[in-house]
Amino acid sequence: MQICVAMIWVSPSDMVRERRVLVTGLTGFTGRHLARELAAAGFEVFGIGAHADGHSECRQVDLADRARLLEVVRDIAPDYVVHLAAIAFVAHGNANAFYDVNVVGTRNLLEVLSASGLQLRAVLLASSANVYGNAVGGALSEDTPPNPANDYAVSKLAMEYMAKLWLPRLPIIIARPFNYTGVGQSVDFLLPKVVAHFKSRAPLIELGNLDVWRDFSDVRSVARAYRRLLECEPVGAVVNVCSGKLYSLRDVLGLAETLSGHKLEVAVNPAFVRANEVQRLCGDASRLRNIIGDWSSLPLKKTLQWMIESNG
Repeated sequence: MQICVAMIWVSPSDMVRERRVLVTGLTGFTGRHLARELAAAGFEVFGIGAHADGHSECRQVDLADRARLLEVVRDIAPDYVVHLAAIAFVAHGNANAFYDVNVVGTRNLLEVLSASGLQLRAVLLASSANVYGNAVGGALSEDTPPNPANDYAVSKLAMEYMAKLWLPRLPIIIARPFNYTGVGQSVDFLLPKVVAHFKSRAPLIELGNLDVWRDFSDVRSVARAYRRLLECEPVGAVVNVCSGKLYSLRDVLGLAETLSGHKLEVAVNPAFVRANEVQRLCGDASRLRNIIGDWSSLPLKKTLQWMIESNG
């Protein structure tokens, strides 16, 4: 087993220069948590996104504007890049947008990084465990054949294949996160929606298929895994980021009820039942641990408690 030990002795003047990170989607849900994780570990964090949202180190750049993107990348001159910017909501109404942003936008970024002339140490691309689709047979490893079941998953798998074309020129790492959640995630996503109903003491919640099982991680744990992957620089690797534990939607509702002390009625709304719904999605994090060492996600109960108790 090979484990990265990130202990590099550098002078104070070199420290900032060698730990400069550009995060696309910095002001998004994952980006905000990753920025805190990286800053706490001594990285200097910069970002680009469709909206700067007043963040002093975030530049407003459209991934479709390659000339402006190249200008900003050269100005920031990062040592590392984390690409989070994407359309991540599976039920997004415009299927074409998945491909425009997740595939073409990523290709534009990689083309610009290659043309920049920078000596990058790692480029971490966030893919998705949805590429596995309805694969069965226990915990899914990176060797499980992909079987995408919707446009979002197809776009992420296409992004992975496209990115590999740049491997001779760029130090690419592909992360496949399974479901994760936490404070700040949009109520368009399932767990924040559930938490919001319990926090407001709503009498009723309408959901889709109750018989789905997911591997949930805490966004803070995912951010820590991304940070360690940058430090270890396993160029060319495809890596699951997951807890390895399955929870059904009914389990989530039960935990939220216990933590909030509120009981609500659950109704199945056929409009919320997705075609091609992936029924069970559980990951094997062995490769991640082999690369970064001991790692586990916070238990789902602690994540839900954090969300329920948050004022956000």
